[in-house]
Amino acid sequence: MTSYVALLRGINVGGKNKVPMQTLRELLTGLDCTDVRTHLQSGNAVFGHPRADPAELATSLEARITEELGLTIRCLVRDGAGLRRVVDRNPFDMEGIDPSRFLVTFLSAPPDQERLSAIDPAAYAPEEFRLADPKTPTEIYTHLPDGIHKARLALLFTDKKLGVTATARNWNTVLKLTAMATE
Repeated sequence: MTSYVALLRGINVGGKNKVPMQTLRELLTGLDCTDVRTHLQSGNAVFGHPRADPAELATSLEARITEELGLTIRCLVRDGAGLRRVVDRNPFDMEGIDPSRFLVTFLSAPPDQERLSAIDPAAYAPEEFRLADPKTPTEIYTHLPDGIHKARLALLFTDKKLGVTATARNWNTVLKLTAMATE
């Protein structure tokens, strides 16, 4: 049985796309997931499943949400080992960085390199971003020292701007989900 983490994009924000965590747990259980646990109210779930394809699990969960709730919600799924690699490959040393002002944006696929290379990092200072794997990035690490709500750089790492599904979690949440998925 492999441990997975589901990251749902854009639920329970501003009263839109409401998905209670109990309902999310029930939907995952209906997909033959075991030991389903959720974290916070923003669409984070950890579960076990014998299937080995995270993309297939994401597609199944998206379909189930549409079928049961009538919502179109994009989902990303990472296995526990993959999430551990996200933590281990963090290109920031984190010294002096407030983890609540540090995001990991998870991507469904590597975006077009031209979209990323068109970003002038100097134009967003003191905000900064880095990729753990510049050739095939599926995560973008972003330090937002003035806070997420005032961030200009984070607005560039969206589905519309990157052309792939993107959902972000702060570093505290990434660490908690990693601990849950690898315990």
